[in-house]
Amino acid sequence: MASPSPVFVAGTGRSGTSQIADIIGEHPRIHRIPVETRLIPDPGGLRDLADALTTRYDPYVGDDALRRLNEMLTVHLPRRFDSYRGHTVSQAVGERHYWDAVGRLWSELVACTFDAPLPGAGSGHAGRPAGPLEPRSHRMAIPRYFGDRSELIAILRRAVDTMFGGAATDAGKEIWCEKTPFNLLCMDFLWELYPQASIVHIKRHPVAVVASHLDQPWAPSTVDGVLAWVRPLYERWLTWKATADLTNRRYAEVKAEDLAADWPAQRGALFKLLGVDDVITTSTFEPHLLSHRDDQLDAATRAHVERALGDVIPAMGYA
Repeated sequence: MASPSPVFVAGTGRSGTSQIADIIGEHPRIHRIPVETRLIPDPGGLRDLADALTTRYDPYVGDDALRRLNEMLTVHLPRRFDSYRGHTVSQAVGERHYWDAVGRLWSELVACTFDAPLPGAGSGHAGRPAGPLEPRSHRMAIPRYFGDRSELIAILRRAVDTMFGGAATDAGKEIWCEKTPFNLLCMDFLWELYPQASIVHIKRHPVAVVASHLDQPWAPSTVDGVLAWVRPLYERWLTWKATADLTNRRYAEVKAEDLAADWPAQRGALFKLLGVDDVITTSTFEPHLLSHRDDQLDAATRAHVERALGDVIPAMGYA
C-alpha cells in the first residue's frame, strides 16, 4: 500500500464533493480541512502567483499578484465565514498556523517596497489643487523573480504545509484533505505543488448537477444561466483529460451514483488509493439522496438540458 499523501477533492460543484471530503475526513489518519479554502485555484491565489513570479513576470504583474494575494490572505479568507461549517478559513486551520504562514510568505516573496508617486496633484481637474486627503503616492512591492520555478513552488508548499499540516497535527492526524470544487481545473498545478498528492474527482449525472445549481443562491437562477455556468467547466476538464498523462498519478475518478450503489466496495477502493486501510465511516453515499432531484425538472426542461449537454453527458460516462 502506498504511503498516504495530501488529498485534494475536486468536481464541478453540486456533485458530491462535500460528502466525499467529509467521508475521507472520518478516516482516523486523515484530517479534512473543514471549509472550502479556495486558496489555490481562485483568482489571486497561489496558482496565479506562481505564474506571475515566473513565466509572466514583470514588476507590475508581480506587484498586482502580490496585492491580490494579500487581499485574499488578509481580508477575504479570515473574514469569509462559512455559516454551514461555522468557520472562516483562518479559524478552520488555526489562527496561529494561518498567520505564521502568511507572515513568512512576504519575506520570501518580496524583494523590496517603495512609495511610487501617483499622477500630479489635481490631475484631471483642470489644474485645480489636490484635496487635503488625496493620496500623493502608493506603496508598491517589487516581487522576487524566480528563474527556478521549483524554488517558488517549495515556498508555496511550505505555506500550505504550515496551514493545512498544522491543522492536521492539531487534530491528531498525519495527513490532510482539502476540498475546493475547482481544484478540478488546476490538477497540473496541484501535482506540481505536491507530486504525490491524491486527487479525488467525484462526478454526478450532469442533469442532476444542473438541477442542483438551480437551488443555490450563488449560481444563476435560470436553466440557461446554469448551462452557461457549467458547460464550460465540463469542456475545460474534458479537453484537459484528453491529453493529460496520468501515468504514476494518484487519481480517482468516481461517480456518486456508483458510490451509492455499492458503498462498502467503493469505499475500500477509495481508501486504498489514498494509501490507508479501509474503515467503516459514519457517512455514506445512499441512493435515495442522489435520486431526489430526478423529478425536479419537468420533462420539457429536462429534454432541453439533455440537448444542451448532449455531447458532455456520454463523455462524462453517463447515458
